[in-house]
Amino acid sequence: MADGALKGRVAVVTGGNGGIGLGMARGLAGAGAAVVVSGRNAEKSRGAVAELAKLGATAVAIEADVADEAAVNALVRATVDRFGRLDILVNNAGMNIRKPVHELTLAEWRQVLDTNLTSAFLTSRAVYPIMKKNGGGKIINIGSMMSIFGASFAPAYAASKGGIVQLTKATASAWARDNIQVNAVLPGWIDTELTTNARREVEGLHERVLGRTPAARWGVPDDLSGIAVFLGGSASDFVTGTAIPVDGGYSIQG
Repeated sequence: MADGALKGRVAVVTGGNGGIGLGMARGLAGAGAAVVVSGRNAEKSRGAVAELAKLGATAVAIEADVADEAAVNALVRATVDRFGRLDILVNNAGMNIRKPVHELTLAEWRQVLDTNLTSAFLTSRAVYPIMKKNGGGKIINIGSMMSIFGASFAPAYAASKGGIVQLTKATASAWARDNIQVNAVLPGWIDTELTTNARREVEGLHERVLGRTPAARWGVPDDLSGIAVFLGGSASDFVTGTAIPVDGGYSIQG
């Protein structure tokens, strides 16, 4: 890992208390960044902060509902009040409701879209003036294989993750002049609490994933650590508006 590459940087990771978010937070912390873990489960967030502290990182937990505009603005203010700056935003908070379109209620649709997509809009908008004033910044949005592929069992999730890619392109284009790079990461099938539930609910999913993935395994959260460091640091200063799969080759298969 690029030890010290992010020394002096401050990162906010939404949904950073578990799964992919925590994997990325570990990467950022290992590279020297101070990390703000934002999540709604205070106990999980405390555990994540303790884990990051063991890596020698400065880490704090700030509870926030990132689908709520006031809560997002308060999260950003609290981060700047605590650290004096905010350099990296990882929009990772997400959820899924697995139902076909004809069984999905409007309330469920809105819940998934608000949690996965509207939250990324709100947090990105909130950090923009701070990053602009500081001379630049990095925003990393978390998409999915469902940003690319259809899934009969996850219409709202797929719509939200497709939207993440287009939001990434729009903000990257708008904010490039301010030296703010915005990129999306498209994780493949990663072994997390979310996908454990998917394997329980979607028959044959485990076998299909293994059969399609050239790496012949499910990913683990730490497989996202390196891309977080790359996109969060100066090595990616001329990379913006991209959607980078981290999927063991899943998306290259015909």
